Amino acid sequence: MTDDHRSFSRRELLHRGVALASTVATVPWFVENAAFGLAPDAATPTRTPGADRILVIVQLGGGNDGLNTVVPYFSDDYRRLRPRLAIGAPGDEGPGGTALPLDANAGLGLHPSLTGLRDLHDRGLLGVVQGVGYPNPNRSHFASMDIWQTGRTDGQGTGWLGRYFDARCHGTPEPQAAIALGRDAPLSLVGDVQKPIAFEDERLFRWRGEDLHPAMKAPYEAAVRAGALPGVDPDSQAAYLMRTSLDAQVSSDRIRAAVQRASATPYPGGALAGQLRLVGAMIRDELPTRVYYVSMGGFDTHGGQLGSHANLMRQVGDAIAAFQTDIDSQGMQDQVLTMVFSEFGRRVAENGSAGTDHGTAAPVFLIGSKARPGVIGHHPSLVDLDGGDLKHTLDFRSVYAGILAGWFQVDPRPILGAEHPAATLVV
Repeated sequence: MTDDHRSFSRRELLHRGVALASTVATVPWFVENAAFGLAPDAATPTRTPGADRILVIVQLGGGNDGLNTVVPYFSDDYRRLRPRLAIGAPGDEGPGGTALPLDANAGLGLHPSLTGLRDLHDRGLLGVVQGVGYPNPNRSHFASMDIWQTGRTDGQGTGWLGRYFDARCHGTPEPQAAIALGRDAPLSLVGDVQKPIAFEDERLFRWRGEDLHPAMKAPYEAAVRAGALPGVDPDSQAAYLMRTSLDAQVSSDRIRAAVQRASATPYPGGALAGQLRLVGAMIRDELPTRVYYVSMGGFDTHGGQLGSHANLMRQVGDAIAAFQTDIDSQGMQDQVLTMVFSEFGRRVAENGSAGTDHGTAAPVFLIGSKARPGVIGHHPSLVDLDGGDLKHTLDFRSVYAGILAGWFQVDPRPILGAEHPAATLVV
């Protein structure tokens, strides 16, 4: 191996998706060769566009009430249709409290519990994308989430980010490129070639054969860490399985080690904050992950919405504010973009149970130093409705295209289709 290859920096190596090469004391030959085979020639350095950028996706499961998240206090119809749920304009108390200032010219405010997002807005770190949805909306949780995850209105096929990874990996999966915190990997991260890592608890993200019998640990470690066994053709299926096992084992070791290191940033309680704390730890450890995916449920507020939604908003705002503080403290503020979405919004009128039923369009939030700040687009009309629901003003695939083009710096058309122009979301 040449000195030029040896001088290839650790961060550069990690961004090539070969962090596993630096995590074992004795690196098998095929890992070392693969790792440094990815290094560019020192005389002609090249970089994949957007390779140093990280996207963090926060899913609000259940259908978040966008109208009480970004409050259209400009509208008399909002107050008329929500007599028990409406939030008042700044300086004007409503049943749901008083909105936090967001855009006085547009007559928009934030839910009073979103103080964390309000502070990010005041610092120029929050973008609020208005009226995001899609044609002929589906009000089923599962069908609508499939539509959002695939980027296709039939909800069929691979995930939109899975297709992005497939396009850039040239037939070879990138270990640790996408990590989801939860029991199941979201469809959005699944490609034909690329598959995400998913785990709910990092302590369980490991080989568990030794739990069945301690005597299994030593032979498993010997076989996996060796990387190859005598007499095994390195191009054979058996060798491929051993490489896959090594990838999984080393990924497990490194991720568990990363999240066990305490953060100097205090995080609030709650499941979402805990997930974002783990994401912050993995970013701090310089994993080669380009997309992290976290989620929070409970947003299906059919009854008694006022108190429950306020609690949900508080958890979301405080958790994201703490995460951004963590990212800032790492000096990664220009490399991390956070997107917050839900599968649909709620109906404009409250129901008879002081809640709201499944609706359509809703806001999407973008957080980070490179997010386009302020209110983006126009709030949907509360008069010109589609059977009692908002009409979307921006297709969600234009949001995705804006992230792919503006953040990851790739052409979104092969991934999403040419009919969805990229929204300007990144500065």
